[in-house]
Amino acid sequence: QVQLVESGGGLVQAGGSLRLSCAASGSIFRFIDMGWYRQAPGKQRDLVATITSGGRTNYADSVKGRFTISRDNTKNTVYLQMDSLKPEDTAVYYCSWSQPPRYWGQGTQVTVSS
Repeated sequence: QVQLVESGGGLVQAGGSLRLSCAASGSIFRFIDMGWYRQAPGKQRDLVATITSGGRTNYADSVKGRFTISRDNTKNTVYLQMDSLKPEDTAVYYCSWSQPPRYWGQGTQVTVSS
């Protein structure tokens, strides 16, 4: 009943930037806490950042100061601005609906070359 579609991934060089978008379906998006997770090959899916319905944000230590999560409730969209990217940021990035997640997007690949 909830659809999440990520976009914005791609190939970038270390030090570069990307902005990921997650478009959500439904009329209750503005009331839902959202998040971004990532999963590197052979590793578990880890939390990157969260944003509450009220706009409160939290970040994994590994991305703090480099990534910014935001949302536009008029567009049912959550964003992840990624700056100063490092090769270790390479992963599939997933958008999540609610905390803990109840729904996931299909993922978008982010590859950072050195």
